[in-house]
Amino acid sequence: MGVERSKLDEDLGGRPVLQRTVELFTNVPEVRSIVVAGPADDEAFAAFKLRHGDKLAIYGVKLCKGGKNHRYETVRNALALVPSDATHVAVHDAARPCASAELIRRVFDAAEEFPAVIPAVPVADTIKRVGPEMERSAADPLAAILGAEGDQRPKVRGVEGTVDRSALVAVQTPQVFEKGLLLRVYGQKDLESTDDAQLVERLGERVVTVPGDSSNLKITRAGDMALVRAILGFKAAEEKPAHLRF
Repeated sequence: MGVERSKLDEDLGGRPVLQRTVELFTNVPEVRSIVVAGPADDEAFAAFKLRHGDKLAIYGVKLCKGGKNHRYETVRNALALVPSDATHVAVHDAARPCASAELIRRVFDAAEEFPAVIPAVPVADTIKRVGPEMERSAADPLAAILGAEGDQRPKVRGVEGTVDRSALVAVQTPQVFEKGLLLRVYGQKDLESTDDAQLVERLGERVVTVPGDSSNLKITRAGDMALVRAILGFKAAEEKPAHLRF
């Protein structure tokens, strides 16, 4: 996000983003256990546990270390803490605190019938396929005048075509899988992926979608926090009266 503090530590109505996200699932009857993965580094994990452990313990949350290099390492570590009698596993991005109760219910209801369910929204923007970066024809004259190093002009890439978006969707979380299926998925040698559904697809198993929610934002950039607070009706800490900031 371009800031030193983790996005999961950002204030969201007097509680950190991580806690708000966990709370989305604490009142869902089907949820019997919650596992939260923190940093992989020992020192960073200890600090993470110090910041969040007591708050999450109230909800019976188990903590584990995340992966050092890949997201699949994080999910695999968390899977090891899932109770043996669990029938399904929901994988959710902690940076999505706006998942509505209705969205979660849609995914969970469909998971009673299908072994792999993900929420998705239609792609609204026009999608272009582009080529590699192109060389600019001449040196940037403004850079020479200002004494700037290198070419300060924006990089350009040529458009190679327009992609038909009629069958394209943007995928969200939570994604719900039968536990046995997810364990089989993580028994594969090649676990490189952008989400767990991709690993299910690689097994040749069917993944189904349910309608997602455009407000189910993933906090990625600093400006996203303002949108999330607007969706949830919270003010930033500095916008609150002094006696309500802590």
